Amino acid sequence: MSISDTDRQIIAAMQEGLPLVPRPFEAIASQTGLTEETLLHRIAELKARGVIRRIAAAPNHYKLGMTANGMTVWDVDDARIAGLGAQIGALPYVTHCYERPRALPGWPFNLFAMVHGATRDEVEAKRGEIAAILGAACRGHDILYSTRILKKTGLRLKQKG
Repeated sequence: MSISDTDRQIIAAMQEGLPLVPRPFEAIASQTGLTEETLLHRIAELKARGVIRRIAAAPNHYKLGMTANGMTVWDVDDARIAGLGAQIGALPYVTHCYERPRALPGWPFNLFAMVHGATRDEVEAKRGEIAAILGAACRGHDILYSTRILKKTGLRLKQKG
């Protein structure tokens, strides 16, 4: 898949994050010599082609006071995982929720939900709320706590040489 020089310039301008101004796309448009309308149209085309998957915030949870972060893992009935996963993913304290294949016999978990809290007790309480939602459809669960924050960046374009 190839991209034009203009689209490469747009991606390069956005890959370090959007500017913290009232109209970030207007600022990027100005930087790339485009109108805001043209920029937004090109971004939509890049998304439609799968060049860009999403534009999203990647907060540093530690700096927000959320220092007890746990990936909750669940062994959920396959027939019910889609509906229950959607419910779990919609909870305000879950930032990532997805289904993954089990790796039997040692890893029976197929639903993953990242839960954030200020303390482990808070995360444990939220895990209890998730367990109540999953009910009898859940055959087992665990939690893996973060021990450090990893660098959060997306794919970066190489500069054309």
